[in-house]
Amino acid sequence: METRGKPAHSPEGEGKMLWVLDSLITFKLTGEDTNGEMTLMDSVIMPQSGPPPHIHEREDETFYVLEGEFEFMAGGETIRASPGSVVYGPRGIIHTYRNVGDEAGRFLTMITPSGLEDFFHEIGEPVTDPTTPPPITPEKIEHLLAIGPKYGLEIPPPPGE
Repeated sequence: METRGKPAHSPEGEGKMLWVLDSLITFKLTGEDTNGEMTLMDSVIMPQSGPPPHIHEREDETFYVLEGEFEFMAGGETIRASPGSVVYGPRGIIHTYRNVGDEAGRFLTMITPSGLEDFFHEIGEPVTDPTTPPPITPEKIEHLLAIGPKYGLEIPPPPGE
């Protein structure tokens, strides 16, 4: 039997942390750890927050909710997800999520194959205080929109624009 890599371990509280807009992302496994097979992120999402609807050309995403209440929109379907829920979003469909609760929520995201972590590293900011996200500025949004296509990420304009 051929081995495709070596085992990897990321203990609780460890992993590279970045602020991606107002979400705290901790990389538990990256393509470097998994021979390019997948990335695993632990994400803390602020109340009433989430990304704009977007489409991945290259990756599938699987979300496992650990804390909080989320609404996922995937392929025109709205899915309410609480702790223990799993939501799968295949590549090529428009999707988003929102923390609909009053407290920060948390989920794990498995991205297959790996590679999208490079996008997060390019737009993310180092964490100095894991309790307070940095401000979201128009410049940060413009940067995100400008580099998305480099990573196979399409963010369509809102309806009516």
